[in-house]
Amino acid sequence: MTVLVFLLEEPSAKIMLEGVLPRVLPPEVDVHYIVFEGKQDLHKRMVMRMQYWQKPNSRFIVLRDQDSADCHQVRQELAQLCTQAGKPDALVRIACHELESFYLGDLSAVERGLGMKGLARLQNRHKYRVPDSLANASEELRKLTQLVYQKVAGSRAISPYLYVDGSNRSHSFNVLIDGIRRLITI
Repeated sequence: MTVLVFLLEEPSAKIMLEGVLPRVLPPEVDVHYIVFEGKQDLHKRMVMRMQYWQKPNSRFIVLRDQDSADCHQVRQELAQLCTQAGKPDALVRIACHELESFYLGDLSAVERGLGMKGLARLQNRHKYRVPDSLANASEELRKLTQLVYQKVAGSRAISPYLYVDGSNRSHSFNVLIDGIRRLITI
């Protein structure tokens, strides 16, 4: 049995994955989440958590927000930590700039998840066509939803509706989903 172990910077990432993965993974894949208390905690403790993981046939996926850091540098640092843990084949993915970019890339999911009208028609506006370029995606999402969106509850409501077929406007979301699919076919 394949085991996927997600190392995540925050609880909202876990909730998002719980809403998305049932539509991506076959039921026989065993999924585990290791949720850290922010990116500093992730960087500090992930090596130890990976080294002491005991389940055989486990594949690791590290997901972290880019925030204001350089995406390539963050990815390289995390990849080095994976190698240090003895897991150089771990998949490292960065949400550019924030997890909320995934939601802004699929405003129809936001509309359905939060029970709001008229958001999907905004998808072709310039800033929502390439949501990964927004440095303040969480603030943008809160404004767009008139403060209805909250990190954990919003992730729970929106994620089951996110398109996983490559049509999400967030490139980093599509790269994450493609990477997960590739991992389970190896």
